Amino acid sequence: MLLAFNWSIVGTVLLLIAVILLIVMAVLYFLGRRMQGQQAEQQAMIEANTMEASILIIDKKKMSIKDAVKAGLPTQVQENTPFYLRFSKLPIVKAKVGPRMVAMIADPSVFDLLPLKREVKVAVSGLYIRSIKSVRGGTVPVQPKKKGFWAGLREKAQEAVRKDQAKK
Repeated sequence: MLLAFNWSIVGTVLLLIAVILLIVMAVLYFLGRRMQGQQAEQQAMIEANTMEASILIIDKKKMSIKDAVKAGLPTQVQENTPFYLRFSKLPIVKAKVGPRMVAMIADPSVFDLLPLKREVKVAVSGLYIRSIKSVRGGTVPVQPKKKGFWAGLREKAQEAVRKDQAKK
């Protein structure tokens, strides 16, 4: 009999797996709440230190933290970054603020909207670009809404049907 199981052992193993999963879920829950509190604290600090500045965008790209430090970010950024974020890429903007060239970190939602080789008035908190207030000689570009997965599939299916009907 190949299918003879000792159900007490199977039950014990399943119970052990369930307990381990429960412990992992509890740890993740409490870590998430703590990180959420820290983020709220930091957001309040960023709000308090925000000021408007007029900058000329020279270059923008996503770089690793090591490359960003080589490009002009302070080394404190690399030192104060948690280990699990060391290998992520940051949206870095090289800009001319007054007479100085400065490397700044942009908010990911703002990074795509920043125009190159244009003067822009932005809300800045230290080296962090939070939002675009205005663009000299134009309007603030609006980010196009991304289509959802199902909307994209529906559009492709409708296009295929149109092509099929056009052949007939």
